Amino acid sequence: MAIRTEYCGSVTESYIDQTITIVGWVHRRRDHGGVIFLDMRDRDGLLQVVIDPDTPEAFATADKARSEFILKITGRVRARYEDTQNPNMKSGQIELLAKEIETLATSETPPFPLNDDFSNVSEELRLKYRFLDIRRPEMLDRLRFRSKVTSLIRNYLDEHGFLDVETPILTRATPEGARDYLVPSRVSNGEFYALPQSPQLFKQLLMVGGIDRYYQIAKCFRDEDLRADRQPEFTQIDIETSFLDDNDIMDLMEGMTVKLFDELLGVKFDKFERMPYSEAMRDYASDKPDLRIPLKLVDVADIMQNVEFKVFSAPAADPKGRVVALRIPKGGEISRKQIDDYTKFVGIYGAKGLAYIKVNDIANINNGVDKESGLQSPIIKNMTDDVLVELIRRTGAENGDIIFFGADKAKVVNDAMGALRVKIGHDLNLLTSEWAPLWVVDFPMFEETDDGKWTSVHHPFTRPKGTVEEMKNSPETALSIAYDMVLNGTEIGGGSLRINTLDMQKAVFEALGIDEAEAEEKFSFLLNALKYGAPPHGGLAFGLDRLVMLMTGASSIRDVIAFPKTKTAECPLTEAPAGVDNKQLRELGIRVREKEKAE
Repeated sequence: MAIRTEYCGSVTESYIDQTITIVGWVHRRRDHGGVIFLDMRDRDGLLQVVIDPDTPEAFATADKARSEFILKITGRVRARYEDTQNPNMKSGQIELLAKEIETLATSETPPFPLNDDFSNVSEELRLKYRFLDIRRPEMLDRLRFRSKVTSLIRNYLDEHGFLDVETPILTRATPEGARDYLVPSRVSNGEFYALPQSPQLFKQLLMVGGIDRYYQIAKCFRDEDLRADRQPEFTQIDIETSFLDDNDIMDLMEGMTVKLFDELLGVKFDKFERMPYSEAMRDYASDKPDLRIPLKLVDVADIMQNVEFKVFSAPAADPKGRVVALRIPKGGEISRKQIDDYTKFVGIYGAKGLAYIKVNDIANINNGVDKESGLQSPIIKNMTDDVLVELIRRTGAENGDIIFFGADKAKVVNDAMGALRVKIGHDLNLLTSEWAPLWVVDFPMFEETDDGKWTSVHHPFTRPKGTVEEMKNSPETALSIAYDMVLNGTEIGGGSLRINTLDMQKAVFEALGIDEAEAEEKFSFLLNALKYGAPPHGGLAFGLDRLVMLMTGASSIRDVIAFPKTKTAECPLTEAPAGVDNKQLRELGIRVREKEKAE
């Protein structure tokens, strides 16, 4: 027989006059004039329980109950008096009049309250006692929502003919842009498995095997440099399909995303915009632009090459440099202190400063009367009237605006000005909508490293546009058939069509400096598969953690993962990572070098 008949949060007015049994944790206890009130909590919500003195055994048990005790309570549901109803609770119109109470478990006083303001509780303490933190309604709601997301996605993919297939966790290292977590093998001393950064190669092999449509809610692992909102282990919604082109795949995944937001949030998306990578970088200095912010960058290098200001003229003449202007409508009201704060902000991204011009009266410039009364900035003395007039024309600046400038190597300018655009957009409340989804397409195949070599923008199995000969002759201009889904400035999914012919795969390896011996050593199983009729195929992967974070409005992906790691990739709950004893190390054939003593 079940220990309970109902969940606390599911009891509503339809249960009035019914006898039910609930179990849950004491969320709050109150004594009012000889009557005890308990707010009982379980994963579905809260229910108020009333215990009268005329049930002496139940009353005595309730009198001893404290926060986080687990109680089993049987009683009759009744309507609350009108002046005691709580419209903020699902069960706020009713209460349970207790007849029998049994204590199932007691509890020590928790290290932090679970029913009050959480702003003063450190994240490290929450993660150390994550089993308590999960009890909070906010955390329970997020984990419940995450479950709804994965359930809807599974149903959508099942309905569209996809098969849920598991791929190995123990595999071999592959070059995918981040370091692998290595797992030593005891039976093959001195050799290692790697935890997968993604199921990429295995899902391609599934396509060769004729699975045709595959998906998996997959755990992935990357030993990346520490960042504020990255996890060493994360979850992908991993998808691959054969015999569809890139537009078919985007349409299919767009349909899934539209359904997800409509059914779970009541948000209806229109057709997703499709923006080339080159346009995204030109206008927004980002391959994941936040289109809610109506600000665009304008290239001005051509009019800055001959100004008497080397901060502008030097990068303007540099083939790897970039000079941009960012017009902020009505930004003339931004104070000098705010400008100084923005200057510090772009410094985080390597910018050496932040030049600006405040536009006071355009007429004074156009008429050649007095440019210094028309514009306000320490840099205008270094610019001719012609340059200033063209700058105003090109940016579309009007009286009361401010124009910020970025001038440096292209990467520094893109990182700094792209971030500044977003920060100012939020600071000045310029957002034009709540949601702005789009696809970014036509990525470059490769990007140049600091040592002059090429590396894949996505991964080395992405299919390029064009022929094998074009790939061999001009790898620097090659575009990939790749696509990223972006939402509110966050990449939530990305993928591509894959290389399905041996000659093209070898040409891409050659461009990356991977010779035949290295390719055979690392990818012999893939190259061998391409010899036996690999179908045209492609796919993508959604970051489940990021997606749920955006949909729930959480400030960090750690708030939508049951047991996350900290910013330093540690687990306060289990104290992982941790050392192991020498016996186990000897069995694995491993010797740990002693940490160098600090001088």
